[in-house]
Amino acid sequence: MNELARTHFNLEIPVEAAAHFETYAALMTEWNERINLTNITKREDIRIKHFLDALSVLTLPNLPAKAMVLDVGTGAGVPGLPVKIARPDWSVTLMDATRKKIDFLNLVIGTLMLPEVQAVQMRAEEAGQNVHHRETYDLVLARSVARMPTLAEYLLPLCKMGGLCIAMKGETVNTELNDAKFALQTLGGELESVREVHLPNVEHTHYLACIRKVRRTPRKYPRRTGLPSKTPLTSHLKSISNANSNQAEGGKQDAVGGENI
Repeated sequence: MNELARTHFNLEIPVEAAAHFETYAALMTEWNERINLTNITKREDIRIKHFLDALSVLTLPNLPAKAMVLDVGTGAGVPGLPVKIARPDWSVTLMDATRKKIDFLNLVIGTLMLPEVQAVQMRAEEAGQNVHHRETYDLVLARSVARMPTLAEYLLPLCKMGGLCIAMKGETVNTELNDAKFALQTLGGELESVREVHLPNVEHTHYLACIRKVRRTPRKYPRRTGLPSKTPLTSHLKSISNANSNQAEGGKQDAVGGENI
């Protein structure tokens, strides 16, 4: 992994990372036979499509030296665990709603004896309203979790002011970001950049959508569990909200002065 990181991303990662990545891959392969961790099962594919892809986050400029990092919907630990292995100075929280995946992550953390990393069983909607997680993290990461209008509501409430949300996306990134304009505006985010990621022997380009937290997220967000995915924050939702507000205002005028009767 060290040579892959150096060759493709010009990254120098700790010498001991090579052994950590091999152990991690072996545990992932073993546990994938018990629970559905990943559809990527060949060892070389794990190195490139999971580990190297995760390390692309570290190619971004101006990353903090001592960062508090959250990986939302981490699954098998990607991108959070590879990032932690490469950046042992960072404090990393791995969050997932599935108990068995958290058990796997705790095994990996214990086996590798990684400091300042924890696995937490929690949904993003719950974490965003939890005092221990809300607006706490310098970097909030997510890969293969949800489309951007929904994902923005998962990530931005967890990101501290001035922090960065990094959504790892595929070819639909521009369409998703266009659909998420209202969500970003509502939740206090601003699109900073979209960076291409090219992986060896992978046909499709990957993208890092980088969203800066520029305003505090209103307290009512995230909404209760399931609503961000069922009813994403889009301009369509804004139109409905405005229509309801106008209807309510009209009713109020009816009651007070009869002007709209």
